Amino acid sequence: MDPLPAFGLALIAISAVGIRFRISPFFTLVGGALFYGLLTGIPPDRIVAVMTAGIGKVFGLFAIIIFSGAVIAKLLEEQGQVSEIVSDIRKWLKTPAAISGFSGYLLALPVACSITAFIILEPIVGSLGNVESRRTWLSLAAIGSLISFALVYPTPVTIPLFESLTAGQSPITYDMIAVTLSLLLLAGILIFRPGAGRALPGEGDPPKEVESPVAGSGLFHARAWAPFAAIILAIPGGAALGLSTGSLIQVIMLAGAVTAMALAPPSVRLSGLHRGAKHAGVIIFDICGAGALAAVILESGFAGAALGGISAIAPLVIAPFILSALLQTAQGSRVVTAVISAEVLSGTAPAAALHPVALILMVVAGTFVFSYVTDPFFWIVKHATGNKYPEMISGYTLPVAACGLVIFCVALILQGLLL
Repeated sequence: MDPLPAFGLALIAISAVGIRFRISPFFTLVGGALFYGLLTGIPPDRIVAVMTAGIGKVFGLFAIIIFSGAVIAKLLEEQGQVSEIVSDIRKWLKTPAAISGFSGYLLALPVACSITAFIILEPIVGSLGNVESRRTWLSLAAIGSLISFALVYPTPVTIPLFESLTAGQSPITYDMIAVTLSLLLLAGILIFRPGAGRALPGEGDPPKEVESPVAGSGLFHARAWAPFAAIILAIPGGAALGLSTGSLIQVIMLAGAVTAMALAPPSVRLSGLHRGAKHAGVIIFDICGAGALAAVILESGFAGAALGGISAIAPLVIAPFILSALLQTAQGSRVVTAVISAEVLSGTAPAAALHPVALILMVVAGTFVFSYVTDPFFWIVKHATGNKYPEMISGYTLPVAACGLVIFCVALILQGLLL
């Protein structure tokens, strides 16, 4: 079978099995890779060999980063330091909408996972208002974590895109644009969200869950922020050693994890390490499943067929956006979309025609476009908020889609300016 219809059938099978049985994405993606490979006529032994290579490549790229992020997250959580971080943020931001959005935005970066950041923040952000308002604040925390996770380098979404598509482009140049854009997007969501300007309940009397161990002292919780600081401070040291961008990411994340473990009490350190390893394992293997599918897709010659099909109905310059949007809509994971898009687009005509920054933003924009039932984050937010489908669409799907369209427009403008 030709790659395009085979790919369509494989994505339908992956989505149907994932939604119906709610099993680990690792199994649905690996199963999808086997199914797709057989449909396209790849010999079974070759399919397994290609899948194994794809899994190994992705594991090597993400294992240290995600494990370090998960350990940081669990150590912060077990010591109540996430509430201390939120307490510090409250000294600068006075509305629960801003606190929720920026807490999600900041925490998603060192823990290297938007879902992990949201789950950790859920009980704290949920305490900022009554039952009705907490739904809004939780949605904003989710969107904030998603914006930074999908846009700012380095995260599991941007790393594969940067590794495959930038050809030596400086991450500093990209992040100057990405961080500015992500903050503007978050500010726009907060401004236009109904009720976002509402003040905290009982201003001056913080909810118990957000109270810190030194509440009222006005002190900055340095220990809670130490892993963040270690990550940032390790950047110039790694650069001075002449580390490549890929190696530098591994080193700075390890620095953050080591700092978090060093500052934690021995009992918490052991528990956090075990819980972090368990959590990281689930995330890593899900992403490795994406690596298996991406490798088999490339083996089949899908890249040329897909881009040829897209270019027949749309300008080649927006092909990365369309490809990413289709992948995201079909299977829901932004990391999976990034991994597959990076592999498919590398060395192609659209990649050559677009400036690297504009190209990455095109792919990122596609990951925002349609976040609905195939998106695992959709279900997590729905369960946490108790919102029904119409409320989820208006409070999560549509704001996220609006962010995607803005990113797409910015990518087009940058392409025009950087030509």
